[in-house]
Amino acid sequence: PSYLDACEVVSLKDRRLWWRSCSEGHPVCSPAEPAELSPARACYRAARGKPPALGISWLSGNRGSGYYTRRGGVGESGDFITSPEISQVFGELIGIWYISEWMAMGKPSTFQLVELGPGRGTLTEDILRVFQQLASVLSKCDVSVHLVEVSPKLSEIQAVMLTGGKVQPSPEDESAYMKGISKTGIPIFWYRDIQDVPPGYSFYLAHEFFDALPIHKFQRTEKGWREVLVDIDPEVPDQLRFVLSPSRTPATQNFIQPEETRDHVEVCPEAGVIVQRLASRIEKDGGAALVADYGHDGTKTDTFRGFRNHKLHDVLSAPGTADLTADVDFSYLRKMARGKTATLGPIKQREFLKNMGIDLRLQVLLQNSGDTATREQLLHSYDMLMNPEKMGDCFNFFALLPHQRLAHPDKKDKPESKSPLPPVAGFNELLLK
Repeated sequence: PSYLDACEVVSLKDRRLWWRSCSEGHPVCSPAEPAELSPARACYRAARGKPPALGISWLSGNRGSGYYTRRGGVGESGDFITSPEISQVFGELIGIWYISEWMAMGKPSTFQLVELGPGRGTLTEDILRVFQQLASVLSKCDVSVHLVEVSPKLSEIQAVMLTGGKVQPSPEDESAYMKGISKTGIPIFWYRDIQDVPPGYSFYLAHEFFDALPIHKFQRTEKGWREVLVDIDPEVPDQLRFVLSPSRTPATQNFIQPEETRDHVEVCPEAGVIVQRLASRIEKDGGAALVADYGHDGTKTDTFRGFRNHKLHDVLSAPGTADLTADVDFSYLRKMARGKTATLGPIKQREFLKNMGIDLRLQVLLQNSGDTATREQLLHSYDMLMNPEKMGDCFNFFALLPHQRLAHPDKKDKPESKSPLPPVAGFNELLLK
């Protein structure tokens, strides 16, 4: 406790929280620690024998030796599976959503599809297949794909999936680190940060992206709010444990709102920063953003958990070897948009997909399937996506849109002449004509 009392938080760009001793001035965690050391022992050595208390965001988002940069276990052989891996229908409906919004916004001449954390590239591939099927609609539009991916391993998998491996590194003076041409002839670029993506009319996609970003956790106590930290277990030197900060931390002062009524709160500052950037881009250049993720609307408390081999995994056990996730607080994302864009949702995945016409698409596929095994797989995939006990209610959809997409700009002349704006697909009930 005497050591913790002397600590202060230092927030770094590489998504770690370091703790340092103000009185002695030495770093508790060092990025130069050998990779072969366990995270717990590396921290202990760097602290020169003194027990460090680490911000929980280091555990959930360590970029240097983190899970996504080294493992990236998406798919049946990995640690978790996503909706695009379950059924191509999911990606097809997302592709239709983008084209629907592009048309509703007047069919601009450029169309940048920007995906954050594209996984194996399955969702992008399904969307591009829709674009190819509707090529006549997009014939006068300059379409390009921009993938924001920090993992070398996953970017290689994406390159094979989308281009057949026909990519090349970009010159150092370009913002993209890799580029290629999709199997359908569309230019694809890879970036390490959303700020590297060139400005322009863009549609953004974040599917199971925000839930993987590092979080801060806070607990209400008799002495006020305290931050939940990660510490070395004194009883088991190579094991981590959760502890409460002995006093208010800068994060507590900055991220806990006076009106907060919950006793346990999770905040993801990096998600807020990214949403601010997306909202600013959409406000300036046009477009929209679609977010699909685990989440809630400011109601849940302790959701931080780990997955390994498709099973729940102790988040403090073997850091860097499991998928760590926390539910997205959509009320926080809405607040971080700061009025620069309109927002829709969150809406349950089963409602969004139903509004997008998944039932009609399923019937067409069933009618065209010639064997029992294919029909059973289609029905199984539909159940996984739509069943409230499975993915139907766990996942939510949320959108950022220009204000003029939902309401006509105020005009003094002939307001009655304004034609009604088309509804936003997915967020309104599907009406068949």
